[in-house]
Amino acid sequence: MPEVMINGPAGRIEGRYVHGKQPNAPVALFLHPHPHHGGTMNNKVVYTLFHAFGRRGFSTLRFNFRGVGRSQGSYDRGEGELSDAASALDWLQTFNPNASACWIAGHSFGAWIGMQLLMRRPEIDGFISVAPPANSFDFSFLAPCPSSGLIVHGTKDELVPENSVHKLVNKLSHQRDIRIEYKVVDGATHLFSNHVEALDKHVDDYLDNALGSRMAAVAE
Repeated sequence: MPEVMINGPAGRIEGRYVHGKQPNAPVALFLHPHPHHGGTMNNKVVYTLFHAFGRRGFSTLRFNFRGVGRSQGSYDRGEGELSDAASALDWLQTFNPNASACWIAGHSFGAWIGMQLLMRRPEIDGFISVAPPANSFDFSFLAPCPSSGLIVHGTKDELVPENSVHKLVNKLSHQRDIRIEYKVVDGATHLFSNHVEALDKHVDDYLDNALGSRMAAVAE
């Protein structure tokens, strides 16, 4: 899996990129959990999302926020991390100028950053948010939410109560022309330990329905 180094606002950003095999392949960007709580681009949830899109022929990029792994800089309370994500998306789009679609997916803190990027980049067609921290981070900026998407949460999440995510889903679902699919994984914790397969199944089902036959899964 090719390593890439991207010029970011705080220096070098470390990433992993796989180029889609089809002409004008769609692109997808993946955002990891909080840097202060062990979040990296090698997080199991991020890795699962990365491969789910890759199986469908997307050009895929996951990366480390500033101060994580070999990415330069230091944690910046979300403001800098949003800039990192924007720079990574810029790189992905520059490398794929004729991409047929653009998606974003994130886990926990990465879901919060991803939703902010969604508001700023109208070219993003869809999103997947796993365990969005709706109890501790402000999601009120999603007014209105510009794209439909999938939100997945676990019933045993020890950091984010399920009812806080349910409230967020209800708020977004009542917005005009927006469809939010919400899946709750029984027994899953915040990191989806021992429940990655269930997550992968929900993501697969959602992408199959959202993308349709034109992006049927391809052999890995």
